[in-house]
Amino acid sequence: MLTGDLLAWYDRHAREMPWRTGPAARASGEQPDPYRVWLSEVMLQQTTVAAVRDYFLRFTLRWPDVAALASARDEDVMAEWAGLGYYARARNLLKCAREVAARGGFPGSRDGLLTLPGIGPYTASAVAAIAYDEPATVVDGNVERVMSRLFEVETPLPAAKPELVRLAETLTPALRPGDYAQAVMDLGATICTPRSPACGICPWIDPCRARASGTAASLPRKAPKAGKPTREGTVWLLRTPRGWLIERRAAKGLLGGMNGLPGDGWDRPGAPETAPADAPWAFAGEVRHTFTHFHLILRVMTAEAEANPTRGELIPTAEFSPDSLPTVFRKAFDLGLSALSSR
Repeated sequence: MLTGDLLAWYDRHAREMPWRTGPAARASGEQPDPYRVWLSEVMLQQTTVAAVRDYFLRFTLRWPDVAALASARDEDVMAEWAGLGYYARARNLLKCAREVAARGGFPGSRDGLLTLPGIGPYTASAVAAIAYDEPATVVDGNVERVMSRLFEVETPLPAAKPELVRLAETLTPALRPGDYAQAVMDLGATICTPRSPACGICPWIDPCRARASGTAASLPRKAPKAGKPTREGTVWLLRTPRGWLIERRAAKGLLGGMNGLPGDGWDRPGAPETAPADAPWAFAGEVRHTFTHFHLILRVMTAEAEANPTRGELIPTAEFSPDSLPTVFRKAFDLGLSALSSR
């Protein structure tokens, strides 16, 4: 009964998304594209639907299938990903696309998907359920919240995760598991929200234990988080008649493989700590940014001069797009450009 009530609600209220094959389309025989399902799930990890939508549309316009993505240049994909964050996802995306292309297509099961690079249990379950209608249990943050309230689980996260997965497995149906997986996620995103859940219009209002006891808004409980440390560093923005000084970052590590501005080693021990060129450097200001594990205060130094850099590469102005920079470097670039323009 729980599953039937939720699917009936989903049939009426499913969110429209560019990567989704809605319930009406599926009922008429249209099958989801595993490439689009996989791409969207990778993009959506630790990111919102609103942030992902435009990236997904640009990606699928430029690389409409997995073979096209597999043949793309690394730097083009990394530049297109810039601003979406968690850049290891983009590197793994390319590895996975190339492996899928070499195999001739995506494996058709959760177990098969788990053999691909960069695909973990969550993504494998999501693609298997949504693309192939395999009764795999999909548990993201929205589903954790729904399960914790439906069954009134008092154990704080992350310790409660195994219990929440087990409870979610008890509800995963053999019929329409893909629609069901998306329905639970939609329920958490639109009704069973973190704050002020709309219990009065929830399809699970009657069986929800937390709603009955008045504890819904306080669940799921979360263990206190440790405070993030703060790092400080410097980056240098150099404009010359030949173009902008840009440094390609090492393939592994923070923002690996991305274009950036030369820095003083705030992100990787052993990196050069001195300015990348002999130039009339001036302090432009500071930018602040928060990564997963630390806060960053970044001093931005700027110069405009003919110089021979000791590191990085001068990119002609006509060929350089600030949009190719990760968010932290885009912030520094915008601040530095403003300072240069005002001189």
